[in-house]
Amino acid sequence: MSTPAVLAVTDSWTMTRRELAHWARQPVQIVVGLVFPVMLLVMFGYLIGGGKGVEGGSDGYVAFLVPGMLALTMAFGLESTMVAVTQDLNKGVIDRFRSMPMTNGAVLVGRSAADMLQSLASIVVMAGVGFAIGWRVHGSFGAVLGAFGLLLLLRFAMLWMGIYLAMVAGKPEMVQAVQILVWPVGFLSNAFAVPSTMPDWLGTVVEWNPMSATASSVRHLFGNPGGADEVLLAVAWPVGLVAVFFPLAVRRFARLSH
Repeated sequence: MSTPAVLAVTDSWTMTRRELAHWARQPVQIVVGLVFPVMLLVMFGYLIGGGKGVEGGSDGYVAFLVPGMLALTMAFGLESTMVAVTQDLNKGVIDRFRSMPMTNGAVLVGRSAADMLQSLASIVVMAGVGFAIGWRVHGSFGAVLGAFGLLLLLRFAMLWMGIYLAMVAGKPEMVQAVQILVWPVGFLSNAFAVPSTMPDWLGTVVEWNPMSATASSVRHLFGNPGGADEVLLAVAWPVGLVAVFFPLAVRRFARLSH
């Protein structure tokens, strides 16, 4: 006999497979999502340059930049998930699913699971490109796994924030205005530059950015320059965001379902 927990997992996996099936029909969107952060990495690493305050010259900056870009990549692609959520709501897809014997919320869980798989693919691609341009890790195997775990934890937190904001926006055309709020979180971080080289007020904002804590901790675990042991903060920020936005998203979805 199936328990409610088993049914919830089964329904969520069914919705995850539905989202994965969309990948085959929208390959361009997936490819663009993977290539865009690579373009930023090449642009900042070679065209714009940088590295002020980073030891080791251009090689040191690449070692500093790649972990920062891995953290920043966790903010990319949220708009596609947000748009998909609003489209399901507006096209009556949710109503059709609700008429079936399905666990409430499985649609959101399936969407989030597919997004996390795409995020994992983005990390693999970015890491591969990083190795191709000279980035190397010097941490232990466990530390490297921990770094990847912190990156996915940040994505998970930002994902549920995005899902909630998408349901607040309500319509796909409103998502663009809402998702702009994500960009300051990404670019007002230490992904590209050392906070000590910034004006005091800006450096303070950057240091308190949740993404900065993840980037610094990932650099530390990888054994790259510019890292700091802020693992506790890198865990606390995403967990706090999930604690706020996950129940808000579930409650909002429940209200939209009635």
